[in-house]
Amino acid sequence: MASFISKAALLTVAWTKLLQPVFAAPSKSSLPIVDLGYERHQAAYQNSTGNYYSFSNIRYAAPPVGDLRFRAPQPPKRNRGEVQTGEQDRICPQAQPAWGLISGQFIPEYLAGQTEFNSSSFNTSTGSGGLPQVDSRTTEDCLFLDVVVPKGIFDNVGKGSGAPVLVWIYGGGYTAGEKSGGADPAGLIRRSTNKAATGVIYVSMNYRLGAFGWLSGPSLQADGTANAGLHDQRFALEWIQKNIKKFGGDPSRVTVFGESAGGGSIMHQMTAYGGRKPVPFNQVVPQSPGFLPIVSNQQQEQTLNDFLALANVSTIAEARKLSFTQLLIANTIQVGLADYGGFVYGPTVDGDFVPATPGELFLHGEYAKNLKVMVGHNANEGLLFTSPFIQNNTAFRQYLLRSLPTLRAWPSVTKYITKTLYPPVFDGSQAQGYTDQIGRASAVAAELSFTCNTFYLDKAYNNQTYSYFFTVPPALHGQDIAYTYYNGPDPENVQNPQIAIALQEYITSFAMDGNPNERGVPHFPMYGDDATVQVLNATGISQLMDPTANYRCNWWQKALYA
Repeated sequence: MASFISKAALLTVAWTKLLQPVFAAPSKSSLPIVDLGYERHQAAYQNSTGNYYSFSNIRYAAPPVGDLRFRAPQPPKRNRGEVQTGEQDRICPQAQPAWGLISGQFIPEYLAGQTEFNSSSFNTSTGSGGLPQVDSRTTEDCLFLDVVVPKGIFDNVGKGSGAPVLVWIYGGGYTAGEKSGGADPAGLIRRSTNKAATGVIYVSMNYRLGAFGWLSGPSLQADGTANAGLHDQRFALEWIQKNIKKFGGDPSRVTVFGESAGGGSIMHQMTAYGGRKPVPFNQVVPQSPGFLPIVSNQQQEQTLNDFLALANVSTIAEARKLSFTQLLIANTIQVGLADYGGFVYGPTVDGDFVPATPGELFLHGEYAKNLKVMVGHNANEGLLFTSPFIQNNTAFRQYLLRSLPTLRAWPSVTKYITKTLYPPVFDGSQAQGYTDQIGRASAVAAELSFTCNTFYLDKAYNNQTYSYFFTVPPALHGQDIAYTYYNGPDPENVQNPQIAIALQEYITSFAMDGNPNERGVPHFPMYGDDATVQVLNATGISQLMDPTANYRCNWWQKALYA
């Protein structure tokens, strides 16, 4: 979920501009090599401005192709014949929903005050006359990660306990995204090295997307692994536990952070196997953690069958024998046709890695409890995923039933949602102060898929958490990412650089010692019994009571729609 939309909604999803790396003078042959056992990997370059090495495109798992398609990742084969340099960048197969073409046009108009729309209001022509162009880096063999290490840390490998590690899991609606897309860690590295001579190590991973990573349901599980994307992430996190010492890192000081689908993935990692297995990290920073609950076997089975039909096969075994192009086209079409605000794919309840929704597992104490948590959400999370065509009560109810198909079996629950939780009262007194049907639907999208998730985390960890509330106007979903990855003047995406620097200080300080507070930035109080959130606004930083601490979120957590 996000930075869900990327190209289709550049007006609403703020990505930081990348700075061109400044390369050090030494020749390639002088760059350091790390022996991983199964292979040797050399740094791709040394950034002389930030004084760090970048080890790019390190293979962490075997290619998930052929018989390994739609299965859990496997260890990479031994390949020590030559030193790997990671010069070939790779991304997993991508797909985008077509409704993003409308979103980018609708949102600026709605924010300007227009509230009535129809299908003729928007230009939905791509001009290509066919499927989207495929990025040349796209490949099924995409399970690679990057490691960025300050030189001071790398030079001390084997000396002392090692440096803290900050691991990024990207968003993109579980159908798009990449480990290096829009996420240059130079600013975070700079902030961390301001605190200590060494700083933090930064790691980012690819994981499978769309049908390649998120197929599920009983038929799939009879001959494959549901939620393979979650298994990819887990495999990469376990790789870090095994190998980060070789880069100078401390495997007992790993902080995982990620936005939208990345944050939602972190929640699933925290609740994996109902908390019965130890987790390969120590701290988390989920930002706008997002996912649409998919609990129905029937819904999962239908998604599988739709994909197989588009691929012109009838079983997952047959799909494994198809060409990559055939699978890519089927995935592209299926995601492209997603209902407005949806992506078809994402984490599902599978009875194994995901025994129930994370909200339920947090409610019932089935999660990893010895973690430190810093979490954040934005003031306007839902609008990006809200159809402009929701103009009356009937359309609102249809939107609910599309989002949660299980509601069709519970008309009394649907009535409770539409009459009590989000009633057709447009005087600004209801959730998020909505004054029209679009705002009403946006409030549901925000609380069901994003903001309530942060409240579940705060409660699960006894309010001994740190929580920020990003309100820089218009505070749309994804807009805090430009602040997280701030690298210098970016007036288009960052209104107040001091807020960006403060957010980076909070994240890196938390990664280093479990406390976001650092000299020189406003004090960040613990969430506590009064549900205090740190408000990041365009004009400064303050505190208020968390707006997600409400009866609606308590109700959603019980999953009574299932």
